[in-house]
Amino acid sequence: MFRYLTLIQFTDQGARNVDNSLQRASDFGKSVSDAGGKLVSQVWTVGQYDGCVVFETPDEATGSALLVKLAKDGNVRTQTMRCYDNEEFADILKVVS
Repeated sequence: MFRYLTLIQFTDQGARNVDNSLQRASDFGKSVSDAGGKLVSQVWTVGQYDGCVVFETPDEATGSALLVKLAKDGNVRTQTMRCYDNEEFADILKVVS
């Protein structure tokens, strides 16, 4: 599985529709699940970002498609990073050593 950490900021539209945020977050989790992935964590934050989500998908194309759909809806902007657990990072280190 490919794991992603996505930082979320409300757009002006998303801020105006903040009352629907919990439903939109639930819908995103369902989209991840329907695509064969797993929603690992979703939290709301205060500060520069309004939330953070960690999710896994079976391939990179699926992860990218989910994020494009999220952006297309117009309620949030995202910054996404690929995440690795210790075992995966150890494999990366073997390549560069």
